[in-house]
Amino acid sequence: MEGVLNERTATVHKKGVENPYSRTKCGATNDVSHDDIRTVAVERALDDFDACRCGRCFSNSDAGGY
Repeated sequence: MEGVLNERTATVHKKGVENPYSRTKCGATNDVSHDDIRTVAVERALDDFDACRCGRCFSNSDAGGY
């Protein structure tokens, strides 16, 4: 699954497919610079970038983030 990694906070979000004006499902990265955002597979973000899953994008059982 493709995700959006906020490199500044090391948090991976689900892509904003429901809302084409938002990069992420939760909208948390709308004000984040493009330089701090990267589209990667969720698994890669977790493994290679040691990221946490966004608690608003992923269910509680999948989360582990804020």
